[in-house]
Amino acid sequence: MPTRPDQRDRDLNDGERTVDRHDTQALPPDVDRDPVVQPLVFHPQARRGRGAIVNVQGRYEVDVRESFDNGWDEAAEADLDEAPLKTTITVERARTILSRNDSPDIPFRISLNPYRGCEHGCIYCFARPTHSYLGLSAGLDFESRLFAKTNAAVLLTQELAKPSYVPDTIAVGVNTDAYQPIERDLKITRSVLEVLHEARNPFGLITKSSLIERDLDLLVPLAARDLARASITITTLDHELSRKLEPRAASPARRLRTVRTLVDAGVPVSVNVSPVIPFITDGEMEHIVEAAAAAGAHSAHFIVLRLPWELNEVFQLWLRTHFPLRAERVMNRIRDMRGGKDYDSRFGKRMTGEGIWAELFAQRFHAACARHGLNSKRHHFDNSQFRRPVAPLKPTAQQRLFD
Repeated sequence: MPTRPDQRDRDLNDGERTVDRHDTQALPPDVDRDPVVQPLVFHPQARRGRGAIVNVQGRYEVDVRESFDNGWDEAAEADLDEAPLKTTITVERARTILSRNDSPDIPFRISLNPYRGCEHGCIYCFARPTHSYLGLSAGLDFESRLFAKTNAAVLLTQELAKPSYVPDTIAVGVNTDAYQPIERDLKITRSVLEVLHEARNPFGLITKSSLIERDLDLLVPLAARDLARASITITTLDHELSRKLEPRAASPARRLRTVRTLVDAGVPVSVNVSPVIPFITDGEMEHIVEAAAAAGAHSAHFIVLRLPWELNEVFQLWLRTHFPLRAERVMNRIRDMRGGKDYDSRFGKRMTGEGIWAELFAQRFHAACARHGLNSKRHHFDNSQFRRPVAPLKPTAQQRLFD
């Protein structure tokens, strides 16, 4: 049997022949026979159709999980490859549906997310750590254990009907994609858009999915009234890289066709070139901007990769698995833009980074947008058309027993 690399390092040279400490019968009498205990090393493998490599430890979990090689790793990995991880969906009766923020880095104050978790499995998703609040992992759990807020439309109607509600733009699908695969059957996002359509409340949609085309009948008339627009995220134009970065999202070419479809229908579209990952996607910024302009987008913006909380470990595991020779260079460049840290959460810095490399990315991006005529004019929402809906009657305590 061939000697393992970690054993070869401990081989002893006895004259002209090499012997292994673990082969006690081969050792001459004068050689120390003290046992050498080797550490068990676990080498996680990528799972087909998933972004994360494993379930990393959540910051609120009490129990600590540690992976190790039990001697059956090859057989186990083969079984994992043959049996893809299934997606589970849990119905959530949410108590509130609108989230408010006062961050100077974000161009909206109110957001709505129909789902928790996202099956697209984007390895860079900044929302992954939110699964920790549920006692779940930001890794595989985030993309396979999903929660659907089936009462989203009812809660939204109640919010808009409140006398205290002041009409404002609502960003739909900020944390997790509102048009991920389960939306095709559940149609929660569509029910939310129907409420916004009736109330004529302005909103923006952020997605990577071509499923948004299904709701053109709602989007087009609202866009004509300056009440709706869409943002399509395009991280890379490389199909093979996209399958690793965002395994269950629409292909880059399909997203560009979606941009063209929306624009031709009269819906203003912005392209989100995010995140920019050094040595992985940064070389494509100009090409994505050019493709977005050719597809009819009116504007574009970008965000440098963010690695808050557990996402840092999730991303680095993915990086060492798919790009082992490039991993250290990528992280060093990220630290150059984050003051020597893996992440800097300060307002004004967290989206763009700082330093010479961050400035270079910004200069390249803005020059590309100017060259292709993007960001030349801004589209404004019109809050004056808002029509306050009639709030549905709240169920009694006895009626709630049947929910």
